[in-house]
Amino acid sequence: MSIGPASPPLVRLSKLSKWYDHGAIRTVVLAEASLTVDDGQFVVVLGPSGSGKTTLLNIIGAMDTPSSGSVLVAGVDVGRSSPGECAVFRRDKIGFVFQFYNLFPTLTAAENVEAGLEVLSLSRAEVKRRTREYLHAVGLADRVGAFPAQLSGGQQQRVAIARALAKEPPLVLADEPTGNLDRDTGEQVVRLMRELSRRTGAAFVVVTHNAEIAKMADRVVHIVGGKVVEE
Repeated sequence: MSIGPASPPLVRLSKLSKWYDHGAIRTVVLAEASLTVDDGQFVVVLGPSGSGKTTLLNIIGAMDTPSSGSVLVAGVDVGRSSPGECAVFRRDKIGFVFQFYNLFPTLTAAENVEAGLEVLSLSRAEVKRRTREYLHAVGLADRVGAFPAQLSGGQQQRVAIARALAKEPPLVLADEPTGNLDRDTGEQVVRLMRELSRRTGAAFVVVTHNAEIAKMADRVVHIVGGKVVEE
């Protein structure tokens, strides 16, 4: 039986660097970081505050540009793309989950998820279907009409996860998703993300300083001082 060629990684970073020049002073945030992420993997990037992990995430998600090196994500050369191309890439390929949820306070849980789908060319019926499906998947089928202020922190983060996954992207990027939650709630949220990664096939890259989260990862990448020092 012949075996075909392996699929290329969903994410491939090669000798990625990021620095800022302030006159004669150069501040290096990332120093030749290399990383691959395969389809469906749940990867945790572990490092202390100021280590460069959020910058790494922002470059993968085309929210920032590298100073040198290459960034290929889902077949897109992100580092060489125009701002308009980056906007299309983020719309079509990336779901984002943030530490502080980034929900619209005047919209219900369902409306927050729907708002994340408005940028896609979907019928109204499909928007409604996906909203119901993903709020149910995160355990909030009975809270679709609740406003963020009526939800706990963990529930708000579940809405944010539903919003990210409802786009059905190949990659979800999560920046300190448990940073505003207590330990038990944070672990529940991470377990949920891992379960949904398995269920949907979406890869997750989660950056955190919380070593407990790393126990639930398929792969752990340590980053210190802008350098990937261990996988």
